Amino acid sequence: MAETSTVARPYAKATYELAQANKKLAAWSDMLKLMARVATDDDMQSSVLGNPRLSSEEKAGVVIDVCGKALDEKGRNLVRTLAQRNRLAALPDIAEQFELLKAQQEKRMDVTIVSAFPLDNKQEKTLASALAKRLNREISITTQVDSALLGGVILRAGDTVIDGSVRGRLSRLRDALSV
Repeated sequence: MAETSTVARPYAKATYELAQANKKLAAWSDMLKLMARVATDDDMQSSVLGNPRLSSEEKAGVVIDVCGKALDEKGRNLVRTLAQRNRLAALPDIAEQFELLKAQQEKRMDVTIVSAFPLDNKQEKTLASALAKRLNREISITTQVDSALLGGVILRAGDTVIDGSVRGRLSRLRDALSV
């Protein structure tokens, strides 16, 4: 949802700046991942976060209790602030945007490769080194297989999508011929 990601952006940025200033990027990363998991839990969604009978303080208290000692005082303060502003649902987006900021600072990028057939290690390494050179980043690859592609690959690196699949090429050809 675009609205949630828009709401999450300033919180993620402020949290990132706080974590970087205190040299606690890894700790904040772990805390935010945990908060996001708690906030996306189906039981938590239905019984706590979506419950209009609970006050914001009660909702924050439940999230803090579930997270336990994994949250430091600043992490608990973030949960309370988000609850007061009815923004606990933005926690997954905050965690995601925090990770993007962290990866950008570390010159690291996660790339998803969707291929028609499983890639062997040599193919993965070749793609990773070409992407690392082109994007000037350390590349971490996740692969998926989608037989509907017919052949080729689709690369997703952040906002960049490179569609080199046969299905994508046929689609572009169809669009060009129908004009």
